[in-house]
Amino acid sequence: MEIQRYFIEFAYRGTRYHGWQFQKNAHSVQAEMEKALSVILKQPSYLTGSGRTDTGVHATQQFAHFDTALNLEEADFVQRINGVLPKDIAVYALRKVKNNAHARFDAKWRSYLYKITLRKEPFEEERAWLLYYIPSVDKMNEASKLLLEHEDFQCFSKVHTDVNHFNCKIKEAYWEQNGNQLLFHITANRFLRGMVRTIVGTLVQVGLGRLDSDQFQEILDSKNRSQAKAASPAQGLYLCKVVYPQEIFI
Repeated sequence: MEIQRYFIEFAYRGTRYHGWQFQKNAHSVQAEMEKALSVILKQPSYLTGSGRTDTGVHATQQFAHFDTALNLEEADFVQRINGVLPKDIAVYALRKVKNNAHARFDAKWRSYLYKITLRKEPFEEERAWLLYYIPSVDKMNEASKLLLEHEDFQCFSKVHTDVNHFNCKIKEAYWEQNGNQLLFHITANRFLRGMVRTIVGTLVQVGLGRLDSDQFQEILDSKNRSQAKAASPAQGLYLCKVVYPQEIFI
């Protein structure tokens, strides 16, 4: 019986979860999805995600792969698994891929959005960082450009992490204001644990005039997490896009 690999595209609100990755003593998105997948496929099933997200972080586009000998039809699968999943997780698509395709290792680019609200918003509770002071978007964008000139981001990584190196290629990083919201967009080939939230927390200090671009440059050069500022809250962060080479899809 031939095994087929599938990519599943999905989204989740991370408020109730201790991140994507399965943990023995904590509620995770992966555990919920594997439980639902096992019900649909009528056998124990396991997912490999495109990457981790931390406790409380959301995803508007996430991918994972799994293998099965069953021939699955997309519309039927999506409808059935969404009927089993909790309301804060939704599957959008199912794609056949080549059997050596990998949700994590084949991802070329990942994009995150960080959302700040400048006034109290009942509908953004647990979905944005409420900031009572208005930072300068121009100052934050000036400092953001420095990110594109660096590859080593150890200064923005959690200190106890199991990576071989701290190099990332950042393709874009910029802020925009949309009414009472400030939105930070960042795209890179990979991200370190806690990296985006620490970048945001440090850039906001630039925007508030507590740091300048030269000091932000010094933090980048230091390769020292203690030089960067406190990470921004998890609830404002969204994994929003994962890009794969088209040739992996069937």
